[in-house]
Amino acid sequence: MKTTIKKMDETKLAAEIVGVLDPAVVRVCSEVRDAIRYAVRGKSLKLRSILLRRDALRRLLTDPARDVKIEYLKRDLVRAAMHRIEYRYPHAASSRSDCDEQAIEAAI
Repeated sequence: MKTTIKKMDETKLAAEIVGVLDPAVVRVCSEVRDAIRYAVRGKSLKLRSILLRRDALRRLLTDPARDVKIEYLKRDLVRAAMHRIEYRYPHAASSRSDCDEQAIEAAI
């Protein structure tokens, strides 16, 4: 039961972060064990996908400064929508290993 509650919390947090974009252009594409992926379909946006890693969302849920970090992520996502094709959290430079990224990509 506890893992179900954690997954719901992660999903709610992901929805809150992605909620800054127009809901008509964002939809959940797939939820795999390690990440939540959204597809973005807006003619005025360059952004096409959003990938949020579950382990990073879990850490964010327990972070004392989570409100500030969530606001930062929302602003960053809005900025990225016009300039990037894909938005990832955590960003590629701060992710733990390329192995994990490849495993997620293979699962999706």
